[in-house]
Amino acid sequence: MSRRPRPAARILLVDGAGRVLLFRFDAPDRPPFWCTPGGALDRGETYAEAARRELREEVGLNRDPGPEIARRTVEFLTIEGVEVTADERWFRVDVVEPSVDTAGHTALERRVMTRWRWFDADELATWPERVYPDDLAAMLAATTRSR
Repeated sequence: MSRRPRPAARILLVDGAGRVLLFRFDAPDRPPFWCTPGGALDRGETYAEAARRELREEVGLNRDPGPEIARRTVEFLTIEGVEVTADERWFRVDVVEPSVDTAGHTALERRVMTRWRWFDADELATWPERVYPDDLAAMLAATTRSR
């Protein structure tokens, strides 16, 4: 089976205490895992437009995601069971107050994104469930130093 290309925008959402927001995914075909906000681009969207939309839909935050901070290519099986090669563009968004409004979640997101939590960098390495991306703590540190 060939992998489908999946352009995606991912958001490193960081609060005033330096913690990063992750959502817990509970899928029926794999162990639970945690991931940053973000997702696939809609037809005709730029990466920055998708990041802004994902921020609004998944977190309830309507703001410019700022410049792209990283790019990576990863292969994975989506929640819908599709093998993809994702071209991910990353954006860092800093917020003072750590609030989350999930009212904009789709039906699928409401079903599989069961919880959310703000993590500090030390927790990421020792968390008992899988955290994506694997090098999230390093990405957080690298983008914090450049600010």
